[in-house]
Amino acid sequence: MSGVIYILTNPSFPDYVKIGYADDIGKRLQQLNRSECIPFAFRVYATYEVDSRLSDLKIHSIIDKLNPNLRSIENFNGKKRVREFYAMDPEDAFAILEAIAEINGHRDKLKLVPPNEEELEAADIAEDIEEQKSERLAPFAFSLCNIPIGATIEYCNRADEKSGLTCVVVDDHGVEYDGKRWSLSALASMLTQSKWGVAGPRYFKYKGEWLNDIRRRLGN
Repeated sequence: MSGVIYILTNPSFPDYVKIGYADDIGKRLQQLNRSECIPFAFRVYATYEVDSRLSDLKIHSIIDKLNPNLRSIENFNGKKRVREFYAMDPEDAFAILEAIAEINGHRDKLKLVPPNEEELEAADIAEDIEEQKSERLAPFAFSLCNIPIGATIEYCNRADEKSGLTCVVVDDHGVEYDGKRWSLSALASMLTQSKWGVAGPRYFKYKGEWLNDIRRRLGN
């Protein structure tokens, strides 16, 4: 019986991918996404068509030998639980499948699945939630990023990174836009018309660089 080895991602835990086997990937997704214990749904990142149900175990074995620390393993109530989750980027997981497919001469059976609009939105919301948590712990400050009062920063839509809208830094935590002082998060929420709160530094650039990237680069 043929099926697929799959790579799944989930915005709920962006540092992990799930690698497994399914006879029917659609039904497998329904099973996984039926749970209300995770905030966001799984999505298919890639599939590799195979003829054996145990093919995923061989993939697991390869990854475990490459780095035994990648797999999610825990002891719960005295029992060891070994999961199909790996702490790796989906691009790295795909590279492993790609190498196997090319070695076996079956590159045509490997498919990279582009995310749809709903999946992109879910990933963006999850990233905003994570950034908001970081923002609460360490609020963005222009001075720590060497951005002076009076500097012009640009609001950018993250989908196409363009907008043409600008605002001026008026103090360490605020900007002026349309004659009014705003925090970055409040202004970003208004401009994006988001139903959820957003992390303001994700949506503004200074001299062509995202504010959050500047903060990370400078270690703030």
